[in-house]
Amino acid sequence: MGQSTPLRRHPVLVIEDEPVLRLDAIDMVEKAGFEAVEALDVADAIRILETRTDIRIVYMDLDMPRGVRGIEIAATIRNRWPPIEIILTAASFAKADLDLPVRSEFYPKPVQHADVIAAMRRMAGHVDG
Repeated sequence: MGQSTPLRRHPVLVIEDEPVLRLDAIDMVEKAGFEAVEALDVADAIRILETRTDIRIVYMDLDMPRGVRGIEIAATIRNRWPPIEIILTAASFAKADLDLPVRSEFYPKPVQHADVIAAMRRMAGHVDG
């Protein structure tokens, strides 16, 4: 038998402060064939992005605690790491009310896993292309 090269799993950074929702998102990412990279909060996510140059997709909850404005964090990620594709989700926002960063997509909670997985796969195609 010949050797085969394992398929490269694209890392997806999951930024979700709610533990149950974070576990659900990680499960969704991994079942879709991606590598889930877990961030507990925004500071953790920034540390990860500063060290993991292979991350090109971020899945992020806009509903952040303690007055943190998730859409501003998404804009910061877009400005500081331009190649990253961003998937945003929230229960308390509507897409029409948001000024989304370029190359980002929004999915209201509760998210439909099939829609988010399709977005990740499209975005991974941009990463490979």
